[in-house]
Amino acid sequence: QDQLVESGGGSVQAGGSLRLSCEASGYTASSPCMGWFRQAPGKEREGVASIYYGGGSTYYADSVKGRFTISEDIAKNTVYLQMNSLKPEDTAMYFCAAALRYRDYEGCRDIDYWGQGTQVTVSS
Repeated sequence: QDQLVESGGGSVQAGGSLRLSCEASGYTASSPCMGWFRQAPGKEREGVASIYYGGGSTYYADSVKGRFTISEDIAKNTVYLQMNSLKPEDTAMYFCAAALRYRDYEGCRDIDYWGQGTQVTVSS
């Protein structure tokens, strides 16, 4: 079955950390680009971080640079998003995505698969 399954969301106070995981199965496990996107209530979905070909290239949104780190364990078909120094504005539903294409200035594009999402809530 081709799917992405996220885990690791939750509630945390500002300054805290969370690690999101995304396990890929089926066709999604062979996607060259894996990314994390987020969507807050009333806002459009935005790209947060992407990893291309196991770390050959990475992309981060300006708002998370220096705080978030994307990584991939190819043997486990799993992508991680380590989130440190979380801020209330990081509160959103976070989605894992798989794609064939990548661009340096925007990360994964033309998404083929989406996960179901995991909620991250940061309180002040």
